[in-house]
Amino acid sequence: MAILIDQSSRVLVTGLTGRIGSFHAEDMIKHGTNVVGGVTPGKGGTKHNGLPVFNTVKGAVAETEADLVICFVPPPFAADSIMEAADAGITTCVCIADGIPARDMIKVKRYMRRYKAERRMRLIGPNCAGIITPGQAFAGLMPPHIYAPGRVGIVGRSGTLGYEAASQMKDRGIGVSTSVGIGGDPINGSSFRDILELFENDPDTDAVVMVGEIGGPQEAEAAAYIRDHMTKPVAAYIAGLSAPKGRRMGHAGAIVSAFGESAQEKVEILSEAGVTIVPTPSSFGEVVERMVA
Repeated sequence: MAILIDQSSRVLVTGLTGRIGSFHAEDMIKHGTNVVGGVTPGKGGTKHNGLPVFNTVKGAVAETEADLVICFVPPPFAADSIMEAADAGITTCVCIADGIPARDMIKVKRYMRRYKAERRMRLIGPNCAGIITPGQAFAGLMPPHIYAPGRVGIVGRSGTLGYEAASQMKDRGIGVSTSVGIGGDPINGSSFRDILELFENDPDTDAVVMVGEIGGPQEAEAAAYIRDHMTKPVAAYIAGLSAPKGRRMGHAGAIVSAFGESAQEKVEILSEAGVTIVPTPSSFGEVVERMVA
């Protein structure tokens, strides 16, 4: 079992005929992902790289029974693409694009709340690396060869640091159940708490690695959930210990503007919740190995 994506997932690529969408769709197929088609308005009825292309997500779902969309649509049009996927009954949408205006994402969040909880699409991203269940399927940008199948979940705002954790774990013989990049924008679809809950309920995940950073309340909210609900061990790294207050570092959401948003404050909050702290990016493997021993 895995969370969000597995070998049975039927993946639709919006923006398939573009350079970026085409490249990553090929890589996903190469590594076993069941990509069933793509969407590019105006190119419906054609084929691209052997895959059928549709004009709309709703039309594609009717023909292919797709349940997961990965969005490679440029930022000015990405919000419309996400809402179209929600309207078509898609279960999970992964949005890769960064630079989507915050106002557009507010509109997306409000639109998704129109649907009842059981019908509501889960959004991963934007500005994220995607999701991967090693050995089964992935929808994103990550290099699959650095992930070994296993029983430790990864969830992070930083795609690169998530890669680093997976690579170090693989070197020590530790595999990953599923890795989820939630993205580094101020307004995203799924939070640490959302993904931690999925891992807590996944019988094939025994422990979780969390990769956070400065800015925003998500790590503090995750700490409260871990303290009150998690039965599985969690290790966390928080990037930005040297970041000055008020300056954005890397991601659009990585700016300290209130109490509890600095790296040191987040480390303290997570420690008090019983989380094992990863002190440096080079110590992921060592810390996780001790945690799961």
